[in-house]
Amino acid sequence: LHLAVVLLCATAGLFAIAGAEDPYRFFDWNVTFGDIYPLGVRQTGILINGQFPGPDIHSVTNDNLIINVHNSLNEPFLISWSGIQQRRNSYEDGVYGTTCPIPPGKNFTYILQVKDQIGSFFYFPSLAFHKAAGGFGGIRILSRPRIPVPFPDPAGDYTVLIGDWYKSNHTNLKARLDRGKKLPFPDGILINGRGPGGASFNVEQGKTYRLRISNVGLQNSLNFRIQNHRLTLVEVEGTHTLQTTYSSIDLHLGQSCSVLFKADQPAKDYYIAVSTRFTSRVLTSTAILRYSNSASPVSGPPPGGPTIQIDWSLNQARSIRTNLTASGPRPNPQGSYHYGLINTTRTIRLANSAGQVNGKQRYAVNSVSFVPADTPLKLADYFKIGGVFRVGSISDNPYGGKIYLDTSVMQADYRAFIEIVFQNNENIVQSWHLDGYSFFVVGMDGGQWTTASRREYNLRDAVSRCTTQVYPKSWTAIYVALDNVGMWNLRSEFWARQYLGQQFYLRVYTTSTSLRDEYPIPKNALLCGRASGRHTRPL
Repeated sequence: LHLAVVLLCATAGLFAIAGAEDPYRFFDWNVTFGDIYPLGVRQTGILINGQFPGPDIHSVTNDNLIINVHNSLNEPFLISWSGIQQRRNSYEDGVYGTTCPIPPGKNFTYILQVKDQIGSFFYFPSLAFHKAAGGFGGIRILSRPRIPVPFPDPAGDYTVLIGDWYKSNHTNLKARLDRGKKLPFPDGILINGRGPGGASFNVEQGKTYRLRISNVGLQNSLNFRIQNHRLTLVEVEGTHTLQTTYSSIDLHLGQSCSVLFKADQPAKDYYIAVSTRFTSRVLTSTAILRYSNSASPVSGPPPGGPTIQIDWSLNQARSIRTNLTASGPRPNPQGSYHYGLINTTRTIRLANSAGQVNGKQRYAVNSVSFVPADTPLKLADYFKIGGVFRVGSISDNPYGGKIYLDTSVMQADYRAFIEIVFQNNENIVQSWHLDGYSFFVVGMDGGQWTTASRREYNLRDAVSRCTTQVYPKSWTAIYVALDNVGMWNLRSEFWARQYLGQQFYLRVYTTSTSLRDEYPIPKNALLCGRASGRHTRPL
């Protein structure tokens, strides 16, 4: 099996999937169901090599990641790689619009390259409602040795996966959604797969540590804080940020960031606290920060944090800005790309909504509630299979009509520079993620977006990231350089809303067939639906 993978990689190299100078890292993962007890009751979890959460992926800019996934579940399975851009290669994205599910008892080898990327991300299971059972883990991409990083090497570097959680099995949650019902409020919050007091992090007094925090939850924005310690933000989803210090930090659904903190307090144990934001009932969970020479355990209540205050969160979000003089994945400064001087060629306005279709709960974008086709859209596109999707099945602007069902695909031109405005007329926070890209978050504010809103855009040092929040009754605007050909999922990270239709696919298209613009279909691509029985390409 390993020989086959090596041969596969060698062949992939011939087709310019990766340069010969870039290292390969091999992973062999077995995905199983298993009993877990994160909130004190037994439930069925998704384990990777027996681990919940799954193993971290450690990599360096431009590494090739060869990940052989064995599906030992009794149902189809896929993993997607949140924030990994899959340059020119949306076939490997691991969502149903691009990749056929791995059948039960079979395996599939993902061939990824973390091309021109650094930073903190995560992977997760994208099908059904598997994300409510686990199967997620951290991804870190380190800078290459000769590329300067704008802070000294920390004494330790920890992954911290936080997220709300249900005691119900994922199958029960999925069945409830399939019946057209909403999900109840979650039962608790997990920190690295453990309930209150279950996770711990060891530090030595006087040293500085890095935490890579991701909100891998299903429904709620979360606030993260450490008792008596300050957090210095240094990176957000692959961008080195201005090093602003906070007492606590909000992470909305699907978001990741890195903070530094110094273990500069008296030697004892301290609470790490995580709590829900913008909820009438506040869930809180804790982990333990343990000094190596600790003289006493944690005591008293965990530190409090912001709860329903939106202005606090909005002001913090606006303060997260790009460090223009720091290097990113390449040695040149991040500020050398002057996005604010580029004219946009198109404005797309997207409004989320909730409603009933045929008596069942659905969610929509510009009135279209997405329903999966019988064949991955990218494969239908490649093999020119008609009737699977229709380009233009979602409009550029909301028109306020009733929600209806369709396999919504929006076309955009390769190399266009576009503006997307997310308009949230609902009274909950939205979180949006775009696969295949990072985008500049140029503005956010309350009320309705108008062309006059552009006057308050940050056109100098807006943060570049792949997941952004939209506050209640508010808007968020982003700029995107469409430099990555493919079929890319734009979705809500509120997982029940995503499952019930708040997503669509952005088809970034060119007539070119050059390998410089898009890689050919992988030779090992699984074929399903109306693509079954076709051939990828000759070995």
